[in-house]
Amino acid sequence: MSANRRFLLVRRPHGEPVPEDFSLVTEPVPQAPEGGFVVRNCYASLDPAQRGWMDDAPSYMPPIPLGDPVRATTVGIVSSSNTDEFQVGDWVMGLNGLEDYSVNQAGGFTMKVDPSLVDSPSKFLSAMGAVGLTAYFGLIDVAKPQPGETLLVSGAAGAVGSAVGQIGKILGARVIGIAGGAAKCRRLIDDYGFDVAIDYKGKSVDALAAEIRAAAPEGANVVFENVGGDVMDAELMNLAKHARIVLCGLISEYNSPEKVGVRNLWQVLAQQATLYGYLIMDYAPRFAEGGAAMAEWMAQGRLRIDEDVQEGLENAHAAFMRLFTGANTGKLVLKIADGL
Repeated sequence: MSANRRFLLVRRPHGEPVPEDFSLVTEPVPQAPEGGFVVRNCYASLDPAQRGWMDDAPSYMPPIPLGDPVRATTVGIVSSSNTDEFQVGDWVMGLNGLEDYSVNQAGGFTMKVDPSLVDSPSKFLSAMGAVGLTAYFGLIDVAKPQPGETLLVSGAAGAVGSAVGQIGKILGARVIGIAGGAAKCRRLIDDYGFDVAIDYKGKSVDALAAEIRAAAPEGANVVFENVGGDVMDAELMNLAKHARIVLCGLISEYNSPEKVGVRNLWQVLAQQATLYGYLIMDYAPRFAEGGAAMAEWMAQGRLRIDEDVQEGLENAHAAFMRLFTGANTGKLVLKIADGL
């Protein structure tokens, strides 16, 4: 390709992102700088966290500057190089942008990957990427569910949540998932092996809390939180003594112009629970370890990781919004190009 298409953030979204917040531009293909290399992006990960990066607000990562491409984890091929660390043709994964070509410097976050280990390079953005490893380390290292304990997962039909539930079952926990709609709840049972599926749609906090209580009368020992808002409020009313809450995401609040938060946080005190703010970036040095475990479970048929692959940079906005409408049916990935 002789041109570099780039999906730029040109305006801070107010509420749900709209097409006018972005611009798809075409620029010359960049050259590899001294000590650096250029990646031809083939697949990009679309994640709820990207919505937070679009705001000009303090966070664990700086906001995406206006006029820059939307930040994304990508997997692709080195197309030109000015460093001995990366050769043309190497497959790599790193934090880049929604664009055809990205400039990288040696010594950054980009790492080599072996596409022979997977049936599609996109797996490095799902099962063996940040999504799968978020579930893996969040349970193995942070929550540490014990056999027989109850694990409650919100956003359970999503990419992270579905992996969390399955890993919880592998570890011997009883798993309850909360998802939106009958179809997603069926998937939790039929496809992912959850013990109980609860549909939150159309229910008040009190009604949802009562349904969780019926499924877990002794309370949840571990809560893996992806949603926040009313769903988290209902969960907080169902904590077991000394519960562990892994706060991974708050997707229900990302597009809210006014942050509302949760109101039942007092239950953390009442139940002497632990609330842990969890970011996968802390585990980057251990990605190979987690990826090997995930690959083994998949090979054994104990872990299913679904992908929802949408195609084309020109469809980036529509694809991204699938995260907030519930349309995605697995880890959401944008295919930018075929492997060269």
